Amino acid sequence: MVKNSFISAISKEKEENKGSVEFQVFSFTNKIQRLTSHLELHKKDYLSQRGLRKILGKRQRLLAYLSKKNRVRYKELISQLGIRETKTH
Repeated sequence: MVKNSFISAISKEKEENKGSVEFQVFSFTNKIQRLTSHLELHKKDYLSQRGLRKILGKRQRLLAYLSKKNRVRYKELISQLGIRETKTH
């Protein structure tokens, strides 16, 4: 999962810059993990499924933006969060 040192670094940034792409992706990833565990218990919770799909789309758009703007930060972030790299067209 997520490395502890990365969590502490993001937590310090939390007070400084909540609008950074890295922090937003980190918080979306935490929400995705929570919703995924919830949906394992409640398979027919369709509203939560919709919320999960919306958050996945937001995270995907942020990662695409970061990939275009700064490839090094993108690679570092996905490796620390354990996210697969998106397929490029």
